[in-house]
Amino acid sequence: MEKIAQKNHCWDDWTKDEPWRIFRIMSEFVESFETMNIEAPLITVFGSARKKEGDPAYEDARKLGRLLAEHGYGIITGGGPGIMEAANRGATEGNGVSIGLNIKLPAEQRPNLYQSISLDFRYFFIRKVCFLKYAQGVVIYPGGFGTMDEMFEVITLIQTDKINRIPVAVIGKEFWAPLWDWVRQTVFGENMIAENDLELCRLCENADEAFSFILESHRYGMPCTIK
Repeated sequence: MEKIAQKNHCWDDWTKDEPWRIFRIMSEFVESFETMNIEAPLITVFGSARKKEGDPAYEDARKLGRLLAEHGYGIITGGGPGIMEAANRGATEGNGVSIGLNIKLPAEQRPNLYQSISLDFRYFFIRKVCFLKYAQGVVIYPGGFGTMDEMFEVITLIQTDKINRIPVAVIGKEFWAPLWDWVRQTVFGENMIAENDLELCRLCENADEAFSFILESHRYGMPCTIK
């Protein structure tokens, strides 16, 4: 009985505090929406936090950030090291807007030094909304579970018409090709997705291809707002 009473006491404490979580959630949404509502068109870049300066993927993401910045785009990343740092760094070198959406994690996440706008998040789901709410395109570099989660979420939101159609460039054919072969042969082959779902993103070799794809897409007008 004593153990049950202790559990009930802990539950009571938790439920008393829980409604205040709503206000923390609201404050993160309000702060991020006010900060990110800027005039520059924004491109979100996802990829591994583990890539280092000098790695081909790091240097390619840095080039992409610079190319986009020089053509008037701003960059959104998760604010950490690796591909995120590289894209922010390139945007900074191109004198563009460089946004980092930072989150506290047990490992790997430390804010990089190349952010002209920096936001800190406690909640993953709010951060995920902000990755896409103002984005005019998405570029995905090789990465782990987090990157794959972000990639498939973007594709799913476009597929289900929860966001408008935007260009999604997946960079690194050697890295991603086996996964997309499986999608085509197994997922599509077993009628789990429609044929036009295979066109929701484009596999690109490098920053130049992704940059050209984004420019080409925007000539035909592909805005993005969460519906």
